[in-house]
Amino acid sequence: MLPDGGTDCSEVLAEVWMFLDRECDQQRRMLLEQHLHECAPCLAEYGIDEKLKALLARKCGGEAAPESLKDRLRTQIRSAVLEQAEVTVESGPEGTSVSVAHRRTEFRAEG
Repeated sequence: MLPDGGTDCSEVLAEVWMFLDRECDQQRRMLLEQHLHECAPCLAEYGIDEKLKALLARKCGGEAAPESLKDRLRTQIRSAVLEQAEVTVESGPEGTSVSVAHRRTEFRAEG
């Protein structure tokens, strides 16, 4: 917030999507709307975002991703998470085994 009770441009631009989606409370919405009416650069940015959002809704609205794509994404996300956590999952004729790499991290205060 600015000393005069107004809203800073960086705040407005950070919240413009919430404003467009009507996800902020009425008081905040009024502050953002007032700023957009008074600030040409923010209004221009808001106009760009509004057009982009409308374009995305028009081009992507109502479409659902194919199940095969969803399955591939789930598999890739799961693999990435397991790799990051250093977890190994192996499936074989005797069942599935899971191993977790264990690291111990110590922090010592000096002084």
